[in-house]
Amino acid sequence: MLKDKIERLLLKVQKPSRYIGGEPGSVMKNKENVDVRFAFCFPDSYDIGMSHLGMKILYSLINSRENYWCERVFAPWLDFEELMRENDIPLYALESLEPVKDFDFIGFTMQYELSYTNLLNMLDLAGVPIYASDRGESLAPIVVAGGPCVCNPEPFAEFCDIISLGEGEEVTLEMMELYEKMKKQGATRQEFLKEASKIDGLYIPSLYDVEYNDDGTIKKYVPKDGAPEIIRKRIIKDFDKVFYPETFVVPFSEIVHNRASVEVLRGCIRGCRFCQAGFIYRPFREKSTEKISCQVKNLCENTGYEELSLSSLSTSDHSQIDEMLTELIKYTENEHVNLTLPSLRVDNFSDALLEKIKKVRKSGLTFAPEAGTQRLRDVINKNVSEEEIMSTCRIAFEGGYTKVKLYFMMGLPTETDEDIIGIADTAQKVVDLFYSIPDRPKGSVSVSISVATFVPKPFTPFEFEAQISREEIERRQKLLVDSVKSKKIKVSWHSPDISILEEVLAKGDRKIAKVMYEAWKSGCKFDSWGETFDYEKWQTAFEKCGVDIGFYANRQREYDEVFPWDHLDYYVKKDFLVSENKKAKENLTTPNCRQKCSGCGVNVCVGGACFG
Repeated sequence: MLKDKIERLLLKVQKPSRYIGGEPGSVMKNKENVDVRFAFCFPDSYDIGMSHLGMKILYSLINSRENYWCERVFAPWLDFEELMRENDIPLYALESLEPVKDFDFIGFTMQYELSYTNLLNMLDLAGVPIYASDRGESLAPIVVAGGPCVCNPEPFAEFCDIISLGEGEEVTLEMMELYEKMKKQGATRQEFLKEASKIDGLYIPSLYDVEYNDDGTIKKYVPKDGAPEIIRKRIIKDFDKVFYPETFVVPFSEIVHNRASVEVLRGCIRGCRFCQAGFIYRPFREKSTEKISCQVKNLCENTGYEELSLSSLSTSDHSQIDEMLTELIKYTENEHVNLTLPSLRVDNFSDALLEKIKKVRKSGLTFAPEAGTQRLRDVINKNVSEEEIMSTCRIAFEGGYTKVKLYFMMGLPTETDEDIIGIADTAQKVVDLFYSIPDRPKGSVSVSISVATFVPKPFTPFEFEAQISREEIERRQKLLVDSVKSKKIKVSWHSPDISILEEVLAKGDRKIAKVMYEAWKSGCKFDSWGETFDYEKWQTAFEKCGVDIGFYANRQREYDEVFPWDHLDYYVKKDFLVSENKKAKENLTTPNCRQKCSGCGVNVCVGGACFG
């Protein structure tokens, strides 16, 4: 039996609990009563995947149907993968310990571009043909992908049967219901995919041909067999009524985020021009304080977790933030549960909010100015002033904090050396501020600045922009380091190689698929991990396939160019993105959605104004 073979090998690997299943909260079902099986695959390690909230939601949602069974699958780490291949153990699901290739659906959540090769590796481990075109007429298994990265799925589209756009709480069950019906009718794979293309939010790559111009840009997408010209993402309109689990699977060992987590809002009002999530998760929707409190209590009581996180793009933008935190702190203090909050905004940080935060966060505070000068913050529409940054840090220092972490980006459109030096100057002003406070906390101040290389992403006003070159990245990183004069300031940054590859995969078309396949064949996997990332192998794959990295990473796009994602509709109009790009070049800002509607187009999908 497969289970016996697995158990014999577990003592030879690190963290064997990653591979055995059986955790509290995991769902077991009798196969005889199950009509459709769904293998939910996370293309990274167990420790990362078990921290992902989206998997927890869809896992519970699917399993709430008696005749559907969702099981979890994670990418095995290198040591266990080697043993699996040596001992002919296929990729299997943790609940039943049965091969993934025997499931009806193999679903991947695509969270990060540098996990793409793990999709290929997991399909290979499962014994499933990597290219969708090689899977024949048999109905199962259907390979489906969802998550934020599918807003441009073209680099991996040829490996998937279905791409699910937007939010999955409704469309996933609709897809499975259609499959159940057609499975009983004895349908072929192609017959099912053709019918699935009629479901809003499902994109079937095999039903679209791509035509290219002589210069390598896309001419047009040509739908076949009645497939729609434009595929629109799915959204959940009433966020207070959306499904949310009452319990989580609780792992045996430590994971990255080993805690209960409640999503308090979805979307963002801010319109920061660099932020893909802020646009693709629109419209802004929030849960009521009552609903949040109920879900918090259910999760903490059912899982036994002693730590709780509030999940969102910007929790402090919740319209009932004070009431919510007051209610939650009352509960968490009584139940001895530690409450953690995500990164905070400097423009709505107050003494009252600090008093609440002090009860839940003891170590340090994190803020994201993003750029070192006001001009550049206006370019990216951050709508945060230096006065607000300093006021926020003053409140924090006077409240007893001595550690502050500041997030910045490097390589933003129109950036100059003055903007880079401005990052160091901002950090220095924070240090000086600390020592200017008469009743400051005892000890010395610590200011950490984390600087990421900017990656222009689809569905943002900067999707037209080129990424700066490797040489320029390295030059600006050195300039920043040389500009920091205080030992109280610590600087960290990302590898240029990772940022360049992320950009290529984010804005690539179907030509990237053959590069990805070659890179994987040469051993690329777990590319987001420093110890396994090998950029030279990727470079060799690009050269072998005759694909120019610079064409995707370092090329300025025209406003009328057809992009690989233009046949996918996330409700944010391209005309709006063009307008915002032009405003960025003029250093002009756009008010947030609560202040004034900017006309992005997303109100169409909610049937009226986003805010009443």
